Amino acid sequence: MTRIKRGYIARRRRTKMRLFSSTFRGAHSRLTRTMTQQKTRALGSAHRDRSRKKRDFRRLWITRINAVIRGIKVFYSYSVFIHNLHKKHLLLNRKILAQIAISNRNCLSMISNEIMNFAGFILQGRV
Repeated sequence: MTRIKRGYIARRRRTKMRLFSSTFRGAHSRLTRTMTQQKTRALGSAHRDRSRKKRDFRRLWITRINAVIRGIKVFYSYSVFIHNLHKKHLLLNRKILAQIAISNRNCLSMISNEIMNFAGFILQGRV
């Protein structure tokens, strides 16, 4: 009876997995079972952290804006600033506002003053 050689499909699958996990340390890059476990874990962490990164950057931008706004006006807070920004229909997102806050505080203070003047007009019933 002739010898039957194994197919190439499983070997090709393991080779792909080996290439993915080649940078892992120890048995995680050598043993097939631990390679698959680490690959699953790595892809799950990557998926989770893509959402996490968006959340973390939003928190950073809010913190930066709030720090600069409180430095400009003592009685003024981030939430009031954003509320007045939306009332005035200024379409500046938090990322852009944070970049303005870091690079040019005077520009952010001008925006803040403009919004405060507008909010004052609304309170007095002029608009």
